[in-house]
Amino acid sequence: MIPKAERLVATGRVPEHRVTFGVFATCDPRIDKASRERAANIVSMSADTIASRVTMPDGSPVRVVWSPVLVDGEVQADIVAKQFRDAGVDALVCVPDTWAFPQLGLISLLTQFPSDTPLNLTCGNSGPKPGVVFTHAASGAISQYGRLVHINVGTWPDTGGNPVMTEGTADALADWCYAAVTAAGLKGRRVVIWGHDSMGMETALAHVLPTRNTFGIEITRLDMKLLADMLEKKAYDEKELKALRAWVDGHMGKRLELSGEDDSERFNTSLAMYLITRDVMRDLNAVGGGFMSQLEWGSDRRGIPLPVADVMESLFNSTFDHNGPKSVMPYATEADMQGLLTQLFFTYLSGGAPPLFMDFRKVWEPWEIQAKAGELGIAKPQGQSLWWDKGLVDGDNSGSASFNWAGKPGATENEIMSAISMPLADPGYFPGGGNSVAFVSPGGIDCIAGRLAYSVTSGMFSLVWDEAVTVALPGKLEEAVCETSTPTWPHTFITPRYATMAEYKQYAPANHFHATWDLAPARIEYWMDLANVLSSTPWGARPPWIEGVDRPMPLLYIINGGENATKMRRTGRH
Repeated sequence: MIPKAERLVATGRVPEHRVTFGVFATCDPRIDKASRERAANIVSMSADTIASRVTMPDGSPVRVVWSPVLVDGEVQADIVAKQFRDAGVDALVCVPDTWAFPQLGLISLLTQFPSDTPLNLTCGNSGPKPGVVFTHAASGAISQYGRLVHINVGTWPDTGGNPVMTEGTADALADWCYAAVTAAGLKGRRVVIWGHDSMGMETALAHVLPTRNTFGIEITRLDMKLLADMLEKKAYDEKELKALRAWVDGHMGKRLELSGEDDSERFNTSLAMYLITRDVMRDLNAVGGGFMSQLEWGSDRRGIPLPVADVMESLFNSTFDHNGPKSVMPYATEADMQGLLTQLFFTYLSGGAPPLFMDFRKVWEPWEIQAKAGELGIAKPQGQSLWWDKGLVDGDNSGSASFNWAGKPGATENEIMSAISMPLADPGYFPGGGNSVAFVSPGGIDCIAGRLAYSVTSGMFSLVWDEAVTVALPGKLEEAVCETSTPTWPHTFITPRYATMAEYKQYAPANHFHATWDLAPARIEYWMDLANVLSSTPWGARPPWIEGVDRPMPLLYIINGGENATKMRRTGRH
């Protein structure tokens, strides 16, 4: 019989995109049956821990598979590797509880996966059958041949057939898994950008080849003429447009500023842009987007200026719209590609939290905000006050601010929307008209604030970042600070944890920066390792290692001259 090729099923449906974790354990072939059963139980327990704690950014669960086959040697390595390849495993988690032989089992399995497959070794710190000894042996063996591995030497009981890892061990494993979701889950995905260069901002260029080579992300670039044509053709559901407008009217009332029917029609055009762009991105199976706007779309009087996209951009970055709850679609104003990537990675790392897009507007050093308070007759607050003691950055931009940032995490749709207004856009900057989005974020939101940068000198991306918190100002002072920049745009007052305002003023990588809540430093650091992104924290007050906050540095960096030196060598640039 002549062999025939296998025909796959013809389908137009995009398969569900979930990152798959493969959990397994190496083992010593000489140990007793009870220890082997315990080792298999630890695999099951660890797999369930990941499944219960880690999600995709839309809230759907990641896929977790585990093998009861203990990897004693080469044959078992081949069996588990085949199981995992057939299951489409994207990231590997090994949970050893006994000694094993690194090359015979784990390394034999690893060689059957791409070299950039995320790999984690999580173990207890037990003595009877020391998986921790194997973990260090394997980490050393793997690191010396140049492969990245993260280890999580945690805790579970030394004895008993069904041990359970501690919360701290599980938290560290979940942080790594979110980094793996971000690194592996975005490979092969795409974003959609309307327009070309972001207002001539070189720090926001698409950098198509480095973005593809570093992150595996494709950039679909569409001309804004297509959007203008689709608006002209009314390429949207007019009933849905009416529903969207009714939803906005219901929330905004008179806070939607309109001076006549022409303004109302321009605002409808902005809402139609949301519906059209949403459908285009769905058709292209995109995970994020951006819109150039300035100058050609809404500001260049040689053409026909069209309404601003502020409301559209805010809707994408929010967790709800007129149809109810939805997942965030990270979206960047001014087609700022580095801003979009920052938002995209932060959203994945946080499990779907809404991103904030801001201008790095006015930095208020302590002396300056104190002086402004004095002018207004506002005394120094009792006790410690971040804005008084450290100062703040007024994050303020005309577009992309997620509605969610008008409230605290967990706020309801009504609570959030009641804090927002939509004034008419500044006709000097935006002669095409339309409406801005305006609010002031509440204080007390813990977040990571930062921004990706790219440099042709190294051929690498870096992330300039710090832990931060939003601060609230007394009423008259809040108003004065907003009036200093643009009062009709969203304002978020950010105070970094370690950076001084003098450092912040000098070391910003661009004129935009971004913030996301529910995001731990360890997740950022694990992801930067997996994506080979440089970590830039040039703040004099930040220690290089903060126990319980930072991820443990991979051995690969320690034996190769440090983190940055190793990352640069891994790009092939010495």
